[in-house]
Amino acid sequence: MTKPSIETLQFHGIDALRLNGPRGASAVVSRLGAQLLSWITPDGRERLFLSDKAVFDGSVAIRGGVPVCFPQFSDRGELPRHGFVRTHEWTVAAQRCGDDYALLTLETADDEATRALWPHAFKLELTVMLEADRIDLELCVANPGEAGFAFTGALHTYLRTIQVEDVALEGLYGHDYRDAADGDRIVRDSGTQLTVDRETDRVYRDVRRPQLLQAGNLSLGIQSQGFPDVVVWNPWLDKCAALTDMPADGWRHMLCVEAAAAERPVVVAPGDEWYGRQTLVAV
Repeated sequence: MTKPSIETLQFHGIDALRLNGPRGASAVVSRLGAQLLSWITPDGRERLFLSDKAVFDGSVAIRGGVPVCFPQFSDRGELPRHGFVRTHEWTVAAQRCGDDYALLTLETADDEATRALWPHAFKLELTVMLEADRIDLELCVANPGEAGFAFTGALHTYLRTIQVEDVALEGLYGHDYRDAADGDRIVRDSGTQLTVDRETDRVYRDVRRPQLLQAGNLSLGIQSQGFPDVVVWNPWLDKCAALTDMPADGWRHMLCVEAAAAERPVVVAPGDEWYGRQTLVAV
């Protein structure tokens, strides 16, 4: 049995690292945006959606995988949509392997370009830990500056589906959500499971239960810590057609289930750190 390992590679022409985990599991993380771009479970199946029209030159964020949104979620503020670290080069801070895991930490910090947009000192670390049937992503937001700052953000996870119409998401019953596809109306979810049959763009608030994405024999358990909200997004047919970096049928093969701090900004005091995590488990 080969031991877990980490190797560097070129992925669509950009610097990336491959985590080789137990029982043939693997993950690819790009240094551009510290973005998880691939997660293959021991059954050989790719669990993340990556658009075959994604752009990898850093001019825009890579469409798919797990982009890191910071320090602004979506367009809720003055900054570029989803912040500015998705197109930043990150550096390798740590990597190690054990008998049953491979672990990689990438980091980035403020510079002249970020301070021109957002006048705060910050340091981010994204840690990816790959085990046989699960992957953990942990974002650490540190404030090395002399004043506090507030941010919103997310791990914008694109999950691969065979047909999004056939999947059901459990675990959000009874939660209020903001429905961006319906004029930001606040709605209480009253169904035992969420199915997708139209454009879906919801921020569920204060979610403490794990979710289960039921998709035949490709089911996934999804859990977050630190992030208070869960975002569920699918652009559906018309909105997908307007995205130049998505194939026309891309909407059918993805569902974003994101760990997010979207509704209320997180405040980080000088010298403090904040942690948020999302765990995906193949069931």
